Amino acid sequence: MARTDDDPLRTRATLLEKMKNPGDDTSWQEFFDIYWQLLYGFARKAGLSDAEAQDVVQETLVVVAKQMPTFKYDPAIGTFKAWLLTQTRWRIVDQLRKRGPIIAHQASAEDTARTATIEKIADENSPDLNAVWEADWGHTLLAAAMTRVKHRLDPQKFQIFDCYVNREWPPEKVAQTFSVKVDQVYLIKNRVTEMLREEFQRLERQGT
Repeated sequence: MARTDDDPLRTRATLLEKMKNPGDDTSWQEFFDIYWQLLYGFARKAGLSDAEAQDVVQETLVVVAKQMPTFKYDPAIGTFKAWLLTQTRWRIVDQLRKRGPIIAHQASAEDTARTATIEKIADENSPDLNAVWEADWGHTLLAAAMTRVKHRLDPQKFQIFDCYVNREWPPEKVAQTFSVKVDQVYLIKNRVTEMLREEFQRLERQGT
């Protein structure tokens, strides 16, 4: 049976409104579950270590927590996606600046490289990093859409879709494993794909 108001993955706009209450632990946990991998992965791709990337996640969440009570979700003024990217960029820059002293004979080259990296990350118009963020954001929305659709589906139907599409099993093997006809495998795949497309587009409209 499809879930409605109690769906664990509510709309992004609704989630942001709920997060204005710092005591709403459920909404904050939901936000963390959706976005922590996005923040962590972006930090790693920017050249940070595992520990530094973990710090970026935590420090970005602290900034979000401080600003969320007065945050206004208005795509006409500025998107949540762009705002979150800006906060993440500056936390990455902070981590780069925290790195320890450089050995004297390496100082010139290392300082130059680090300065260039910091400038690139801090530049909001950097095409490479913006492209990375866009791609990672899309993956984040897809994962959220997948989770939501999974909650709405009969478990067996999702398993059929997962085995056929994600694990790339031959349709005959899927049909035999779940004791269904091959035509049903195709039908389930098409229906779930459409559900994912609609959910992804809805999330995209609400957050970008």
